[in-house]
Amino acid sequence: MIVFDLRCGQHHVFEAWFGSSEDFASQSARGLVSCPICDDKSIVKAVMAPAVAAKSNKTGDAKRKTDLAKLAAMQTEIESRCDYVGQSFASEARARHSSPQSGAPDADPPRGIIGETSIAEAMELIEDGIPVSPLPFRSRRTANA
Repeated sequence: MIVFDLRCGQHHVFEAWFGSSEDFASQSARGLVSCPICDDKSIVKAVMAPAVAAKSNKTGDAKRKTDLAKLAAMQTEIESRCDYVGQSFASEARARHSSPQSGAPDADPPRGIIGETSIAEAMELIEDGIPVSPLPFRSRRTANA
């Protein structure tokens, strides 16, 4: 894995991990790389200093790999239990919150939802008593899938 500093057309700089430079180029060419701040897809590699790991950093690298593996497992678990609703998150959350839930003791719990919304919409949902929470990752699913 290799980490790149990337910059979008709006000059937001962020990091992303790729298997290789070729993986970045391929994913970028297919429009799969976007800015986590503004969702701009015009992404280029930003100037970055080379990473020279100190020998004492091996423990940190192992912990980082373990933490990334845990995050990936959590993402897989959450996405398997939720429906991806894309940009319709706020309206879908309101609709699901207001519809009556089945009270049968043997009924499966309702599926959760994941998607995108603005901070203002998320705050309105919370103020209206609809529980929402940001996730520490972007969904692997897309609205076009």
